[in-house]
Amino acid sequence: MADQSTPGTSSGAREDASAKDDSPKTSRATAPEASAGPSERTASSETRSAGVMSRRRLLGTAGATGLALGAGGAAVGYAAAPSADKAVPLASVGMDTVMFHGKHQPGITTALQARGHLVAFDLAAGAGRREAAALLRRWSATAERLMAGESASHDDTDVALDAGPSSLTVTFGFGHSFFARTGLEKQRPVALDPLPDFSSDRLDKGRSNGDLWVQIGANDALVAFHALRALQKDAGSAARVRWQMNGFNRSPGATASPMTARNLMGQIDGTRNPKPSEPDFDGRVFVPGSGDPAWMANGSYAVVRRIRMLLDDWERLSRKAQEDVIGRRKSTGAPLSGGTEKTAMDLDKTDADGNLVVPINAHARITRPDQNGGAAMLRRPFSFHDGIDADGVPDAGLLFVCWQADPLRGFVPVQRKLDRGDALSDFVRHESSGLFAVPGGAARGEYVGQRLLEG
Repeated sequence: MADQSTPGTSSGAREDASAKDDSPKTSRATAPEASAGPSERTASSETRSAGVMSRRRLLGTAGATGLALGAGGAAVGYAAAPSADKAVPLASVGMDTVMFHGKHQPGITTALQARGHLVAFDLAAGAGRREAAALLRRWSATAERLMAGESASHDDTDVALDAGPSSLTVTFGFGHSFFARTGLEKQRPVALDPLPDFSSDRLDKGRSNGDLWVQIGANDALVAFHALRALQKDAGSAARVRWQMNGFNRSPGATASPMTARNLMGQIDGTRNPKPSEPDFDGRVFVPGSGDPAWMANGSYAVVRRIRMLLDDWERLSRKAQEDVIGRRKSTGAPLSGGTEKTAMDLDKTDADGNLVVPINAHARITRPDQNGGAAMLRRPFSFHDGIDADGVPDAGLLFVCWQADPLRGFVPVQRKLDRGDALSDFVRHESSGLFAVPGGAARGEYVGQRLLEG
């Protein structure tokens, strides 16, 4: 769960992932770790045109009353108590903007977001390629407006009327069944073939797969919900919701290390996520520009799994037993073999009795890329909690989302190995699954998927 190739339990793109976001974010106050790289960074919010914020006009800056957090934290504005004749300025969190257009779709290398919605749609009976193209055109236009902080439409519900864009991202993908529904079977990628069955799966088919998939992320709950409602309304009679899942992460400013996530088991997650600074990052995560089929150039494949954590069972373990299951210290994320969170794990180190310090079935050992033929993926999930079930057990866990250029070289080999003896398997249950082809970003004047639907 702590290491980079953990399908099913790891939680996310760390600060390094945001450094190579091809859908750059602008912000008045963003920590260096969370900012985009030099080639992708846009002009600061001071230089943006006044029209960007539209009706959600920024009421002031947070700088005068801002309190900068420690290293790694975002600088968050804290306004003084409002008087009757003064409006409270938006904090920097609300002002952050991610661009809709770009080489890749937003929401892949974008830094972790506090709120998320994952939604799958099925095309309505009788709807085909023409209806799908019209829907993607509507969705793209709405996403572009909302991500810029504008109204969704003239009859907008104004759910998030006074909010800024709050790093809103919207990402679109196509499921295996979409291509038969639209007569585009010849354009279906081989990489989109159904995932194999795994012995640990307990999948609900009604909450798996789908013709179309939408990922929504934002750092404000109302902004995320507003986007969800707008896109659901845009679907009209062309598509219906197949399933929807809601998730969360830490809020910006809640911790001095906001990009190091803890999952609901209390473990530090994402330690060994691929980093954009690594020379093979693009090759692992994105389909090359010369890839096949051509419409998937610069796109990626998303594996989506709802993984329930059996928290009552997990919490009965001692801290040492939990650390042995993972192979890392709960407090710091450091490997049991010693060092800090980022220290390379010594798989051969033994204790005074000759026992391996990192157990042979420890999750962090099994998921290492060098133990899986180099298989790697960029994980960017959300935690979820959907209440208490009829047995009084928390329905909580991870909405696992991982990105790779080819799931047969990323997710599948790692999950197969986990299936054969991961110590963590006794404490998690895979309850739904989906695989989606996510095309590259839309150029200005295009909608997402246009090269497929109009090619």
